Order: sequence, then structure tokens, then C-alpha cells
Amino acid sequence: MKIGTPREVLDGEARVAMTPDSARQLQKLGHDCAIETGAGERAGFSDAAYKEAGVEIIKSPAALWKACDVIAKVRVPTDTEVKRLRKGQTLITFFNPAENDAQMKQAADKGATVIAMEMVPRISRAQKMDALSSMANIAGYRAVIEAGSNFGRFFTGQVTAAGKVPPAKVLVVGAGVAGLAAIGTSTSLGAITYAFDVRPEVAEQIESMGAEFVYLDFEEAAQDGAETGGYAAPSSPEFREKQLEKFRELAPEMDIVITTALIPGRAAPVLWTRDMVEAMKPGSVIVDLAAEKGGNCELTEPDEKIVTDNGVTIVGYTDFPSRMATQSSTLYATNIRHMLSDLTPEKDGAIVHDMEDDVIRGATVTHGGEVTYPPPKPKVAAIAAQPKKPAAKELTPEERRAQEVAAFKAQTRNQVGMLAIGGGLLLAVGAVAPVSFMQHFIVFVLAVFVGFQVIWGVAHSLHTPLMAVTNGISSIIILGALLQIGSGSWLVLLLAMLSVFMAGINIFGGFLVTRRMLAMFQKS
Repeated sequence: MKIGTPREVLDGEARVAMTPDSARQLQKLGHDCAIETGAGERAGFSDAAYKEAGVEIIKSPAALWKACDVIAKVRVPTDTEVKRLRKGQTLITFFNPAENDAQMKQAADKGATVIAMEMVPRISRAQKMDALSSMANIAGYRAVIEAGSNFGRFFTGQVTAAGKVPPAKVLVVGAGVAGLAAIGTSTSLGAITYAFDVRPEVAEQIESMGAEFVYLDFEEAAQDGAETGGYAAPSSPEFREKQLEKFRELAPEMDIVITTALIPGRAAPVLWTRDMVEAMKPGSVIVDLAAEKGGNCELTEPDEKIVTDNGVTIVGYTDFPSRMATQSSTLYATNIRHMLSDLTPEKDGAIVHDMEDDVIRGATVTHGGEVTYPPPKPKVAAIAAQPKKPAAKELTPEERRAQEVAAFKAQTRNQVGMLAIGGGLLLAVGAVAPVSFMQHFIVFVLAVFVGFQVIWGVAHSLHTPLMAVTNGISSIIILGALLQIGSGSWLVLLLAMLSVFMAGINIFGGFLVTRRMLAMFQKS
């Protein structure tokens, strides 16, 4: 099959769906590759680079659509491009099927197959084809860079001879792929970062990246706020009011707000209202990644950057991935290549469109002369539903004290039982063993007992070289070995000396490793 990539015709779109590297990989699958002249120039890929990769350069878009069996592109096709489709041809692109009934019907009537990259199901096996996540990751990163270029201060706090500079405070609304990318970039630049999401299960992810999760004092916040596929579900009016109340409280403190909240098939929810913008400090920045769907900020203007009367900059660009065209094209072309790899199971260049495959079926919106959108739910859920745990009952001080006493008594009984068993064994052995053996055996038993108590009493969080349990055990071994030196045969002496030597290596080695670890984190 011949795979072709036309030049994107949308103003400002710099991405391309095929790179020289992805073309080489596609050729290994048995495909021929073609590209419209100049299609990769804005993404940094010259025609010469494509020629070197064995890609045919075709001068006109009409000739490319006519010559190729599969068309891979980025943006939703224009009406002219849809008219160029023919029976048996496959189009792989972002298609926006939920709002594109006319083009879907037209493509189906022509007998063409359309694969919408935004419809790839979010299941583990399909991650390599998840173009939405690839582009959202770039958009989240670029949003922070864009905010920084419009923000008049450092992100990180500094103490200089000229004075102290406080760190910027950044709020990220929505912790999907774009939100997490924005959080990671913001924290790495040194900003104090806060994040909010209606799904409480993402709090751990947010906190693991160094940001603070914004909790709501609302019962629904503890419920499952995620739909199938990992997207956020619409919130109730009561929850929304509580959410807006929290944002109004945070607005005067934030220097940068990045909004990423989207719900599939719906307009973007308005989460940052006019009064919140008016409450922000002059020089603050809002970057609205949902601008293409109407925006999360009430004052956002798509594809525009505006400055409000109180000096707040609102960035509503809809082409963040295109502003990093080289990186975006590389990732998107890889997503396309993996999709074509699944469509070519035999690696002989022949496409097999398996409608029983969850990934292929989910992404296909027209096939065999029919509109196949919307797809059935995938057999494997993207995120397994978490069983709801019953709320723990709050114990009174008396009940908590009773539990502690019962636990202490149980532990005491266990220890007394173990001592009784150990004492019995010692008496039994002492009745038949010589005195010299018993001396060594008693030292061994005491070392084991003390070592066990040391291990059991140290919290897991302290199992580090700085507070290593092994150092405590090694000290016990050295003490026992010193007691044995001179109190037995040459074999006992040799073993005791070896014990002191090896335990000493462990102790001094532990402190040496600790010193090296601390040096790694010291700032000049």
C-alpha cells in the first residue's frame, strides 16, 4: 500500500503526519511512502530529508490523494479533501466525528474508511496510538512556557544581593495528561504549584510530582468523578458552586492559572469567571488550554491573547502543539505508524481492517460504506472501577485506649510465650551439651533476640543508609564476636575475627554511602 501525507492547509498549522524516521519504519512494514512537496518544512523536515528516507515527493495535493491508498494527516479534512476520497481509500486523521456528521456521511457514501485518531480507546494496548495524549502532553508543557513568557517574574524564588524574589504560585485546573504535564513543568521550574481535579484518585499523582492537591470540603468530592476512559464526568450544580467558591478564594493568591478541563462531546465548562479574573493581581497570567472548545475562562478569546483592564493576561491559543511542530510531528507520526502497524499484521504491506479489534473498531468512524460512529464500549475498561471502601468509624478516646491496651496485652503474651519456649529449649540443650558450647550458644541466642527487636522497632521510612537497620545488626554482631574472641578454640577465634571484619565493612560502608548521597543533594 502507498501511504501519503499532504501539506496541512489550515492557517498556522505546522505539524506533519509523516517524518523521515517514521517513513523508514513504515517501509519496513511493506508500505511505500509519499509526501506533498513542502509538507514538512514548517516542522523542520525538508524534502531532501524525505528523499533520503526513500519517500516519493509529489508536487500537488490532488495528485497525492489520487496516487495513495492511505492518507495520513493532522487536522480535520476540508470539504475539498473529503471530495477527493475514493472507494477503498483509508484516511487517518483527527476528524472530530461528534460534530462532523456531514463529512462522515460523505466519506461513507464514497466507500472510504476514516480512522479518527482522537477516538483511539484509552486502554493499555492502545497507548502507543493515543495521539490525544501525545498532543496534550506537549500542550501542557507549552502552556507553562507560554505563561512564563508573559509573566514578569521568576518562577522559582531567589535571594539575591538586590533583594528577595518570592516564588510564583501556579494553579493547574484539571489533572489529565495536559494538566500533569503542566504540573511537572511548573514544579521543575521552581514554582509553588497547586492543582485541582474532580477525580480524587489523581491526588496521589499530583502530590508525587511535588504539587499540592486542592481539596474541597464537599461529600461529592470523595466520590468517583471519572467516566470510562479516564475523563472527568460532569459535576452536579452543588459541587460546581463549591468548586467556584474555592477558586474565588484562591484567585487573589495565584500568579498563573492554567486551565485544561474538557469533557468529551461537550463545550468546555466555565471554571474561571469574570469576577475571579478581576480578583487576580496585575501581571498575572491565565493560559486556557480549552479555548478551542469555548474556554474554561469566561473571558477567553480563541486564538487571541488579551490583557484585561486590571492587567491580567489571558492566553487563548488553540495551536499549542503546533508551536512545537518538530516534537509534535515526531510523536504524532509515531502514533500513526503504530496504528498502521496494527492494520498490517502480516507485515507485507496489505492492510487488514479488523473490526473485531477494540482499538481499530473504536477509532473507525466510517467503513464499508457505513458510518460506524459511535463505537461500542471497549471490552476492556481504560480504568478499572475502584470498589468504594466503607468510611472508617471515628473512635472515641476510650475506644482507642481500649484497643491500645488490648494490643499491648496480646504482644506481651506473645513475647512471654516465646521466652518460655526459648528457656525450655535452652534447659533441654544445657542438660546434654558441654559448658563451652552453651557459652557460645547463649551469646548467639541473645544476639539474634536483640537483632530481631532492633529490626522490628524501626519504621520502614527509616530504612535508609542514614538510619540503616543493618548498622544496628552489625554492631550486635561485632559485640558478640568480641565476647567470643579468646574464649574458645582457634576456629572460634577465626570466625569471630571474620565477623568483626565483615560487620565493620558494612558499618563504615553504610556511612560512606550516606555521605555520598548527601553530597548529591547539597547545593553550592
